Amino acid sequence: MTRDEIVDRFLQNAAAVAAETKLVHDRAELDSTVAELIGSDSGIYCPRLTELERTLSLPEERLTDDYTRASACVEEVFAGIAETGSIVCTSFGGRAVQGGLVPQHHIALIATDRIAEALDHFFSQWGDSPPTNITLETGPSRTADIELTLTIGVHGPGRLSVIAVEE
Repeated sequence: MTRDEIVDRFLQNAAAVAAETKLVHDRAELDSTVAELIGSDSGIYCPRLTELERTLSLPEERLTDDYTRASACVEEVFAGIAETGSIVCTSFGGRAVQGGLVPQHHIALIATDRIAEALDHFFSQWGDSPPTNITLETGPSRTADIELTLTIGVHGPGRLSVIAVEE
């Protein structure tokens, strides 16, 4: 598959599992998309560990350093898996993996060159030393274990927005 086909498949599969998806082509488009997505969310957590996170235009007065008090988390995720539409979060670089899992809205930014065609392709790059903590997130959290009624957002974010960033 070509890079464009992998990105398209990733976005289609992420949307199929109820994630909001968008492909952006530059920083201005990224900033406007993030601003639209955070809307009136109060308490925005952004770890600002990557260059992309540090250069986002976020409302400073609404930022929090405590993801447990945030209603939204905006972060660059480690990778994506096209075959499932999953995002991959890891603990590399001191990142709190649960930072995107606790707030009700997870806004995941992913560089298009970090999207693997399949899960096997993702894991094959690691050899014998994968990260110690890897979380795959496929769509918003959902469960049907309570009286067999589908419930969204019980064990993680109720809303997942995935922005693929092409640079």
